[in-house]
Amino acid sequence: MSEPHDAPSLKDVLLGVADAFAGASTVACIIAGHRAGFYSAMAHGNPMTSGELANAAATNERMTREWLDQQAAAQLITYDESTYSYVLPGAVAAVLADPGSPFWLAGGLVAVQALFLDLDRGIEAMKSDGAFGWGEHHPYLFEGTQEIFRPAYDHQLVQHWLPQRSQGTADLEAGITVADMGCGTGYSTLTLARAFPNSTFIGFDLHQPSIDQARQHAAEAGLTNVSFELTAADAISGPFDLICFFDCLHDMGDPVGIARHAINQLSTDGSIIVVEPFAMPTRTENHYLRATPRYAMSLFCCVPCSLSQPGARGMGNQAGESGMRAVFAEAGLDNFTRIAETPNHIVYEAQP
Repeated sequence: MSEPHDAPSLKDVLLGVADAFAGASTVACIIAGHRAGFYSAMAHGNPMTSGELANAAATNERMTREWLDQQAAAQLITYDESTYSYVLPGAVAAVLADPGSPFWLAGGLVAVQALFLDLDRGIEAMKSDGAFGWGEHHPYLFEGTQEIFRPAYDHQLVQHWLPQRSQGTADLEAGITVADMGCGTGYSTLTLARAFPNSTFIGFDLHQPSIDQARQHAAEAGLTNVSFELTAADAISGPFDLICFFDCLHDMGDPVGIARHAINQLSTDGSIIVVEPFAMPTRTENHYLRATPRYAMSLFCCVPCSLSQPGARGMGNQAGESGMRAVFAEAGLDNFTRIAETPNHIVYEAQP
């Protein structure tokens, strides 16, 4: 049988897999640098020898030097052979050293570490019914997931996404009741509660450890307009003026039933906001490099999470606008509008 005309050559495959190998090993070293405190210690941008960095981070000098050389080989750190010193460029610091940066990625890569720690379980799921519940994953997945989405919640949610609602943010500023579905450790809920002190926010999730963390974070922040409940998405009781699904509806076994239940829990003039990972309109268009980590996380986290729940729709995080629009149409709601997007997210508003 002849191969497709656009099939890659052997050289292309070898180079592509070698690049993936280099990328995977570099991710491991980035996580190590994040955990060891190397990036934060170098964030000032001044030259440092391996000994100086080891002293600053309280690490072994010889291993520190090997890490520095790996990062230099990955072109993340620059090396001056005349002084045996290394520098972390400012652009790299924005991505790997500063958790407050809108470009922060180092913390989110911890989710990839969880993917590998859970890989045997993921393969077992592939060979059986596909079910692998969210709460069964290594805790690094919960930590990494929060960090993946945190820059968007810090820099996009209140400033850009919510103002695109049909009502803007006027109702939130005046005071309404909001449900945050699948809230996880509560970062999105707390972000909203800080921004809109006159409104009341309730975060719902089925993962007890995440709810416990969310409650702790709320207490530490001294926020009194937010609470968290261990409740299934199809068991919440309204009315709510706004119901939010931040990066979670695709993970649910029966998103149609959950969307229908959410619609029924809205107050008069209430609405639903759905934030989903970015995806291109068609599967063919979506076969490009930046979609590869999304598909990987979907394969081992999102799809098996859905398949472990009643309904088992298995949408995956790359269902895109057509997939999410179909969910709300099946739930009986056609007023579904794409209101914002970034390279990483698409934001929708659904209204009765």
